[in-house]
Amino acid sequence: MKTLELTFSDNAKLRGMLGPHNLHLERLTRRSGVQASSRGNKVTLKGPAASVAEVEEALERLWKQTCETHPLETADIDAALRLSEGKAGDVSGLAIRTRKRVIHPRSPNQAAYVLALRSNDLVFGLGPAGTGKTYLAVAKAVAHLLRGDVERIVLSRPAVEAGERLGFLPGDLKEKVDPYLRPLYDALYDMLPSEQVKKKLESGEIEIAPLAFMRGRTLSNAFVILDEAQNTTPMQMKMFLTRLGEGSRMAVTGDPSQVDLPSGQISGLTDALETLKAVSGVGVIRFGAEDVVRHDLVTRIVKAYEAKDARKQRKERG
Repeated sequence: MKTLELTFSDNAKLRGMLGPHNLHLERLTRRSGVQASSRGNKVTLKGPAASVAEVEEALERLWKQTCETHPLETADIDAALRLSEGKAGDVSGLAIRTRKRVIHPRSPNQAAYVLALRSNDLVFGLGPAGTGKTYLAVAKAVAHLLRGDVERIVLSRPAVEAGERLGFLPGDLKEKVDPYLRPLYDALYDMLPSEQVKKKLESGEIEIAPLAFMRGRTLSNAFVILDEAQNTTPMQMKMFLTRLGEGSRMAVTGDPSQVDLPSGQISGLTDALETLKAVSGVGVIRFGAEDVVRHDLVTRIVKAYEAKDARKQRKERG
């Protein structure tokens, strides 16, 4: 057992970090099994040495975040401990700054993903819903646009299935495709004031379009994102990847376990990963249930499905 006393420089900020009635501190220590108490500007930790070290590191992350950015949310508490448990090291340099918020990686894989987006012209983000793969890519694109590193953002998804059969839907083209692109709009509105999103959409600085609209184009000086990429065909994926022009970056996100293609059809995402595995300049980050940053129950749901898939694969192997 180890006892450790931590001292912080600002009582008011410390109270904000620990939460009303120390709720944040209790949430942090409940997962780790560490006993904690606070008085004045001090926090005392007691428990197994390894767990105390993890909580200490998590508190240091949260303190830095409290001092530099915004009030803490429950997800920030979970993220701090997740990063400490994963030995992610200092990720403060990976924060993404947008007009409305500063976005921090919330798991070791998210930190690796942000670093990959910084270091590679093409990055594949793979994994289940809720792991931040699309949200972080959009955040990175917005940050690049605001800094002037790129001239525009292009966001795309396969509409309605891989065949993009839109004709039977009511309304004009925008009304037909908007429901399938709504998650991309939602991410933008979380990072930019609504009037700026509208202005940039009207000026063409931000373009949101179905995958079919990418054919025949060369996208230069742009940050390009393809979401739900598991529902592309190999031909569509090749078409999209070869749109990359000078001064551009590309992120491709999807969940290979959630393919909606007709039975027997190979996913363009799976095909691209196999085809490009030896190509330099391509980053691949794989997320799992441990990276889910939504409600705690979502993490347990994803883990249950992963366990079910693993049992099925073992049974098929014999």
